[in-house]
Amino acid sequence: MSLEVINLVKVFDTQKAVDRISFVAPTGKITGFLGPNGAGKSTTLKIATGFIRPTSGDILVNDVSVTQDPMKVKKIVGYLPEHNPLYLEMYVKEYLDFMGKAYGMYRNSRQKRIHELLDLCGLTIEKDKKLKMLSKGYRQRVGLAQTLMSDPSVLILDEPTTGLDPNQIVEIRNVIKTIAHEKTVILSTHIMQEVEALCDKLVIIHRGKLVADDSLIHLQRKSSNQLSLSVQFDAPIDSNLFKSLNGIISFEVKSDHWLVLTLESERLRQEVLALITKHNLPLIAIKNVGGSLEEIFQKLTTEEGESSL
Repeated sequence: MSLEVINLVKVFDTQKAVDRISFVAPTGKITGFLGPNGAGKSTTLKIATGFIRPTSGDILVNDVSVTQDPMKVKKIVGYLPEHNPLYLEMYVKEYLDFMGKAYGMYRNSRQKRIHELLDLCGLTIEKDKKLKMLSKGYRQRVGLAQTLMSDPSVLILDEPTTGLDPNQIVEIRNVIKTIAHEKTVILSTHIMQEVEALCDKLVIIHRGKLVADDSLIHLQRKSSNQLSLSVQFDAPIDSNLFKSLNGIISFEVKSDHWLVLTLESERLRQEVLALITKHNLPLIAIKNVGGSLEEIFQKLTTEEGESSL
């Protein structure tokens, strides 16, 4: 199960909104789909959901062509828009049952699926409330449950956490992470913290063109000729041990448990690990750190930075 975009082009009159982009959103992963306003994100997502046709190219959803069989694609893609319309006078369970009927599900199947989704989306205690009585966070959970009602294999989420408070954001994140274990998930958002917290890979478009298709770590490496490592320990260590390594550009002691080292090259990462092993240091975490996603995004989507990565 995956979504594959193949040489996709969409022209409106004389404006090329999408210009020969190709990428794959794999199953079991969350793919962040980013771009400034007017980049072509919404157009691409509308094509992926079968609402508009491309000028050329195609999108395959589980090997089903959106140009050849758009109705079948609509059955296997779940789409949660930024402003999800809900029938506020309906009760939560009643609304999900209504949506199940709209999908053509039989009663027993609907009831079983509703029970699963109430549990998955944390709605069990709210099931007998009217939608108008719910907070925005719970309404968004209902939107997710509605999108999942037909058990789609591909899920497209457009700004799913906009307007939520910090606690609600964490709750929705956890639901999305759970969903992503078995599905292909595409997350379109302007909130970079959400992308960093949730996404396994990033696809960035600018002026209709693909400018990045990679993991955040790899993009961070490409954005800088240097490599920074965050190294954390379970007990205080002698940070002077690391000063003996050649090729360390900078050395920052965050605490007696935590160092940030800037290295000349990736090769030195192995020397850092060898030194930790040699002295039997109580390592608990070592990870690459780099430029923020905001910095990378700006480099890729401004005229000055279009060819910088």
